[in-house]
Amino acid sequence: MENKEIATIGVFGGSGFYKFLDDVEEIRIETPYGMPSDSAFVGKIGPHKVAFIPRHGRNHTILPHLINYRANVWAMKSLGVKRVISPCAAGSLQKHVEPGHFVICDQFVDWTDGRKSTFFEGPIVTHPSAAETYCPELRKLAIETAKDLGITVHETGTVVVINGPRFSTKSESKFFTGQGWEVINMTAFPEAYLVKEMDMCPLNISLITDYDAGLVGDVPPVSHHAVIEVFNNNVANLKSLLFSMIEKIPVEQNNCECAFTKKNSQL
Repeated sequence: MENKEIATIGVFGGSGFYKFLDDVEEIRIETPYGMPSDSAFVGKIGPHKVAFIPRHGRNHTILPHLINYRANVWAMKSLGVKRVISPCAAGSLQKHVEPGHFVICDQFVDWTDGRKSTFFEGPIVTHPSAAETYCPELRKLAIETAKDLGITVHETGTVVVINGPRFSTKSESKFFTGQGWEVINMTAFPEAYLVKEMDMCPLNISLITDYDAGLVGDVPPVSHHAVIEVFNNNVANLKSLLFSMIEKIPVEQNNCECAFTKKNSQL
């Protein structure tokens, strides 16, 4: 893979993020896994060149179960990215995790079906650990930055990732709530795990937009319209968190185990 260090920080997220960047360069990338969701949009935040790829495409036309996650992650790696931040809209499975809150997830549960979820399909034989997928250094920085900005943030959380495009039934949601999991989403897997396989640091930032349907029947069924409304009302907080955090990220990937995932997992 050609690694030109065009950018060192990557962001997957909503389609409008790159519009906040100055002097944006659009870069079209082809990968061995097909085309990414869109071009990479590269701009500068603080000392960092930042590459942004809208995971659903710039016009939000790609549903979660149809995203080419491997192509997206490979594209980031080909640009020289070392750390990948993945903000996403998400539902709450617990009453204390309220719409408008942010959760810096530290665990995921894969409830998807049929997604291509690894780069290792031979001849390399390796088994990267997913025990601690999310980068502890980036998580700490995200939490500290959110607190500094006065954003309500939950320092840990498990995100269960469903296939989509449908939302959960009440019975499914009640089961997830009963497991003690906090967050439900459709895109957090395999995105973060693939980032880890490529020796980059993954970070999930979940913006809670709604209560999921099974919260003891106390909430109305989730709708796409309601999700978008809450997300738009909090996009300024998300922008502030991302920009402030990225400015603080050290230029060097010092002593981070994420950079040695492949090496540490080979047989």
